[in-house]
Amino acid sequence: MTWAVFYLVCFLIGVTLSVLSFVGGTLHLPHVHAHLPHAHVPSGIGHAPVSHGGQSAEMSFFSLATITAFFAWFGGSGYLLTRYSALAVTVIMLVAIVIGLIGAAFIFLFIVKFLMKHDRELDPADFDRVGVLGHIISPIREGGTGEIIFSQAGTRHTCGARAENGQALPKGTEVIVTRYEHGIAYVRKWEELAETATRN
Repeated sequence: MTWAVFYLVCFLIGVTLSVLSFVGGTLHLPHVHAHLPHAHVPSGIGHAPVSHGGQSAEMSFFSLATITAFFAWFGGSGYLLTRYSALAVTVIMLVAIVIGLIGAAFIFLFIVKFLMKHDRELDPADFDRVGVLGHIISPIREGGTGEIIFSQAGTRHTCGARAENGQALPKGTEVIVTRYEHGIAYVRKWEELAETATRN
């Protein structure tokens, strides 16, 4: 195998895997999860923190996207230099490695700055309905079930609701969810809880 063929194979592997991962991610095609070795590097080298309202997500530089980008740029530049330059084999190899790393770094920064910009880590506490403030939109009859509307994690939700003490609650009443069981929110008037807190 000549050096030109070696670089060409690396280029084709990198481009093919990049295209397959992009198409698979865009069209949600069936794919296989590959767990690559993960190196822990001191001082945060090789990781980029992405902050989202006090929480941060990290992406390793050594991901499938950056590795395939490295192979594509490494192979492409190595092939061109081998075919069209008079540089020594070792010089071509070093230059191809540097160009491959630059290509991988470009893809890494693109993913972190643009694709992961709006990602955030999910916190179960953000979806806990106990303690949520809402309004009754369908009256709760005495001992019966009505409906409330509330906002959580930036989204408006509705769900069935019953009064904690079984009393009737009219439409528009401001309530607090005290417990949530089997898809039903048990609520109390916000005024009652506020008064109780004031007395204590």
